[in-house]
Amino acid sequence: MPTSMPDIANHTTAQTEGTLDWVGMSNIEMPIIVASKNESERMVSAHVDAFVNLKDPKAKGIHMSRLYLLLDDLSNSGVLDQQSLVSLLDGFISSHQDLSDNAKVKFSFDYHLRRKSLISGKQGWKAYPVTITGRVNKGKLTIELSIDIRYSSTCPCSAALARQLIQKAFTDKFSAQDKLNLEDVHAWLGTTEGVVATPHSQRSVAEIKVLLNKESQEFPITYLVDLVENALKTPVQAAVKREDEQEFARLNGQNLMFCEDAARRLQHAMHQTSNIDDFWLKINHLESLHAHDAVSITTKGIPNGYQA
Repeated sequence: MPTSMPDIANHTTAQTEGTLDWVGMSNIEMPIIVASKNESERMVSAHVDAFVNLKDPKAKGIHMSRLYLLLDDLSNSGVLDQQSLVSLLDGFISSHQDLSDNAKVKFSFDYHLRRKSLISGKQGWKAYPVTITGRVNKGKLTIELSIDIRYSSTCPCSAALARQLIQKAFTDKFSAQDKLNLEDVHAWLGTTEGVVATPHSQRSVAEIKVLLNKESQEFPITYLVDLVENALKTPVQAAVKREDEQEFARLNGQNLMFCEDAARRLQHAMHQTSNIDDFWLKINHLESLHAHDAVSITTKGIPNGYQA
């Protein structure tokens, strides 16, 4: 009777010879502790993709269990930061000696932050979709962080058209009067007739991708969220009282923006950062007027960097 189990990957060759760019696993579910700059370490529920290349054209396949076990070790006894990410990629390659010299891993998860309301001081949770991707390709290391951040955008054109209708309603109401009474005008402005039109606004999403340098070991998740929300001024809210909703309406009225305006605000803010080598921004205004979306895309614009 045989005493050892067959190992097809080690003892057979490829049916058809050829190298493969990436081989591995996707959508692996596991908890990961993430180190975020200016935040305490926290556990997230991540979906992970893990790959190496297959450079030996005759090899039957890679050892997928080795990739999984390295990830499992990080999940059980480690913290995901830039250093551990580099060690993980090195482990992927060293565990596939003579088979692989490139590696890639991607962690996707929701990162929850406590966010304070605008006026009332109430707090609530907001979830930010985050992806951290590490690659070693031909000896070159890249670490990419991407975040989706939701906010509100109010159309400047729609606001101008609404103001024009309000002006016309005011003329129709008071043009026959020789003198205006302040109390009458004040009361009229508080009615539906007084504000006869409102501009359209919509929930919007800023998709941010950045290439990180080595200045900080932790991932600047909260830093980027704060940077984007402070630049745009109208992030969607969590816990909201009436005074918060009123302030939100004021902020929208004072920060009218097309998708081009939002993209330029974030472009300017990103240029002020020091721990980012490159960035890619996609602004999505999920139109309430149209059945399609308004989109603007921009990059840092460096040679051989991100392309729009």
